[in-house]
Amino acid sequence: MEQTLTGDFLRVVEQAAIACARSIGHGDRKHSDFLAVEAMRQAMETIQMDGTIVIGEGERDEAPMLYVGEKVGMGMGFPSIDIAVDPLEGTNLCATGAPNAIAVLAASEKGGLLHAPDLYMDKLVVGPTSKGKVSLDAEVGDNLNEIAKALHRKVQDITVVVMDRPRHEKLIADIRKTGARIELIGDGDLSAAISAAVSGTGVHAVMGIGGAPEGVLSAAALKCLNGEIQGRLKVDSNTASREKAEAMGVDFNRIYTTNDLAPGEHIIFAASGVTNGNLLKGARFFGDGVRTSSLILNYNPRRVRFVDTVHVDAGDHIAIRF
Repeated sequence: MEQTLTGDFLRVVEQAAIACARSIGHGDRKHSDFLAVEAMRQAMETIQMDGTIVIGEGERDEAPMLYVGEKVGMGMGFPSIDIAVDPLEGTNLCATGAPNAIAVLAASEKGGLLHAPDLYMDKLVVGPTSKGKVSLDAEVGDNLNEIAKALHRKVQDITVVVMDRPRHEKLIADIRKTGARIELIGDGDLSAAISAAVSGTGVHAVMGIGGAPEGVLSAAALKCLNGEIQGRLKVDSNTASREKAEAMGVDFNRIYTTNDLAPGEHIIFAASGVTNGNLLKGARFFGDGVRTSSLILNYNPRRVRFVDTVHVDAGDHIAIRF
């Protein structure tokens, strides 16, 4: 699977990133998302796989493309693949031209990605050095002390990413009490989760409540990067949503680990930058084409590839620019 599909999935996220990058700063997040979804769906049509969207744009009546359960690829006779997508993670970031918008896809063998309901999840993300040393049940200060110890740093030298939401008021206060630094973000906790597992990004942990589907995508990336995510699904005030989640086998008291969220042995994770970010540069347009910055991860065998691609327009007078 890894050998045959990795290049195809790279092409899928690159095309999605290029399509929505043309709308950066236009202020229309729905249109930006539509461009990414359409480009990603079209790119998948030619892939030799029998793919099923397990995390996508919503249920079938909520999304015309890339909805949960939709079949993608060339169909029967090719490998059966479960696919989780976020065609534009950070729709508001793209609409306003803010950093860290990315196009994302994760794939695995059948059953390799948790079919997470569209609920919130309390998350704790750390990189390889702090893996196994933190707990979602522990106090914030205790976790930050363990992270600092693992990294041979002072707590004051740790940076924690938290989404800037009213629900995080206590979390932010608890982090500040320890002296750790905080990077508040408006959107894009998936991009932050990947950054926490890559040395040199300046991100050492991600804490707080975000989307459960993004938690599964994060788990796929973190498994490949040897990082860790712990998550607990949050009870929705909507009774119907809770009943639906429980019918899917959701346990609201359970801490889901990286392997719970992404149990697959043949995981591929692909992301391409839309706007510039901590980890990836955004799509850059020039007269004869566009340049993309992407990340491709494989779990078995484990590989991490940063891919810089120049997509050149047809013509006799093209000029490649650095």
